[in-house]
Amino acid sequence: MGWLSGFGVTLRQIGRPKVTEHFPKEKRPKPVRFHGRHVLNRYEDGMEKCIGCELCAGVCPAKCIYVRGADNPIDAPVSPGERYGFVYEINYLRCIHCDLCVEACPTEAITETKLFEFSFANREDAIYTKAELLVDDDGRARRQPWELWLGNEDDDTSAWMRATAPSGQAIYEGRVGWSGELGFGVRAPEVGQSATEDESAFTEDAPAEPVGTVDTEAGGAEPASDHTGGH
Repeated sequence: MGWLSGFGVTLRQIGRPKVTEHFPKEKRPKPVRFHGRHVLNRYEDGMEKCIGCELCAGVCPAKCIYVRGADNPIDAPVSPGERYGFVYEINYLRCIHCDLCVEACPTEAITETKLFEFSFANREDAIYTKAELLVDDDGRARRQPWELWLGNEDDDTSAWMRATAPSGQAIYEGRVGWSGELGFGVRAPEVGQSATEDESAFTEDAPAEPVGTVDTEAGGAEPASDHTGGH
């Protein structure tokens, strides 16, 4: 009768709610801070956020990002700064989706969608160029033929950036410290340690330079007065 015990597992599951989803026609909802396929963001006026500083490429542990900056054309600037990202490539055969590039970016230019269901038939498709990474005129990710998009998996592309913007400083939790995005405007902060999204509820101002404050408490030099906090 021992061989019948195997059927007991099957019989016990009959009548229970099914957890299997009909992938690829359906997808399970992903966390708001999920690390997926990257996008290059634009400001609300359409200008690109990337300034070609190459900090994302420098911090990447997998060395999968290649960036080259160029001077902005005087007559038709691409970004608000002096330079812009002339070349931007991500090799997804190397990318580990650690999001260190997102944290390093000073202008919130690079963020991640919730998409990870994409495969490549050749190496060229795996190396995303700026033309594929830059959001379209609606602020949405440009869909590629080898990607499986279902629904709006690019609604919360900057969730991880907004979550890490406080840099561990509780006084920055719930405060807006980022610029608006094309198609979405200025996104609301995530609820953090302060458990509030209403910036008017804060009773004290954010410090001018949280890092300098910590250094002073540790016996270091006084913080520079002309520095301001931010992401």
